[in-house]
Amino acid sequence: MSTVFDTTGLERCIHCGLCLEACPTYRITQLETESPRGRLHLMGAIADRRVDLGRNDATVLHLDRCLACRACEAVCPSGVPYGRLIEETRAAVVRSRGITPLGRVLLWSVSRPWVLRAMAAVLAASERTGLRRLVFRFLPPRLRRLDALAPPVGRPAYRPVQVQSPRLSVGLLLGCVMRASYGDVHTATARVLARLGAAVVDTPDQTCCGALHAHAGDKDEAVRLAKRNIVAFEQAEVILVNAAGCGAHLKSYAHLLEDRPNWAERASALASRVRDVSEFLETIAGEISFGELAMRVTYQDPCHLAHAQGIRAEPRALLSRVHRLELVEMANADVCCGSAGYYNLAQPEYADRLLEPKIDAILATRPDAVVTGNPGCMLQLAAGLRSRGRADIAVFHVVEVLDRALSAQ
Repeated sequence: MSTVFDTTGLERCIHCGLCLEACPTYRITQLETESPRGRLHLMGAIADRRVDLGRNDATVLHLDRCLACRACEAVCPSGVPYGRLIEETRAAVVRSRGITPLGRVLLWSVSRPWVLRAMAAVLAASERTGLRRLVFRFLPPRLRRLDALAPPVGRPAYRPVQVQSPRLSVGLLLGCVMRASYGDVHTATARVLARLGAAVVDTPDQTCCGALHAHAGDKDEAVRLAKRNIVAFEQAEVILVNAAGCGAHLKSYAHLLEDRPNWAERASALASRVRDVSEFLETIAGEISFGELAMRVTYQDPCHLAHAQGIRAEPRALLSRVHRLELVEMANADVCCGSAGYYNLAQPEYADRLLEPKIDAILATRPDAVVTGNPGCMLQLAAGLRSRGRADIAVFHVVEVLDRALSAQ
């Protein structure tokens, strides 16, 4: 029997159950249908056409509730490529049912920088005039949530840093939300690199990485964006990424384009040159320290850094190089916070059930700040802290901490 999508790797599942407790949605529901093992069973039924996607809303809902955090993949003894399989399944769902209205709007927006710039400008203007606070009172709950999770406004745009006689150079993925709302994190990245003798090379033709599109099942758009980035970064020796989800997706371009003539080899070459910023800095830093900063922090592992890329020690090692910085580990630091692209908007109930214990774990460490390495996590954690009346606890990217410590020297 022919299948609806490529199920390579699905047969590796031995139903051992080791994935269950690693799965955030299973942990909060204890339901097999909300577990990786249960969802793999549903994927097989869809692939073999035993489930009619056009009629079975329950099956699609169980798949939609997956965070695609890949925690299951990290603990699977059989090497089931769950991340690739959930993306292939969602692409089949989209072919059958289309993209939801919310998904269509968000995915269209993030791949167009001018739209994000316009949205940021409108938010900034409404913030300055007080209109945002006034309108907020009259918004329905769904739009209030959207406002609470909106990217920050007023943060400085990315400013390139000049480096005299650099010993190496890198291309930096500017991304979509990072470019529009966390440009100062890019600037901090460039400044830290400059202190280590590395220069960021301008890459003007780059675009959104396409991670959100791939996770949502919009494979055609994900492929289109990937091709643009492959061309843009073709000459870069190292492609540096400071957004964990983007980095994991760039490293998966080889799989995304493996069946595309004239692109598969180029995609594989690009993927081999992608490095997360913490991974790269720890490689080139040698024995140097990163200045001094008297602060108590806790670290949140972004799912697509810890599980998808296997990068856990490097961010902590970098923070340990900052004198007087106290790093206190939180409980379950690598359990998803509920952000997961736009999951916190599409599945608000589950996202909140995941966020609450995360904020509890953060508060238990009594930190001055929480540190992470992904914009989605930064937005989600900041919103959670505000909801608890703890906006005084800052949320920083790892490179922001390093930059602040170096600037204090």
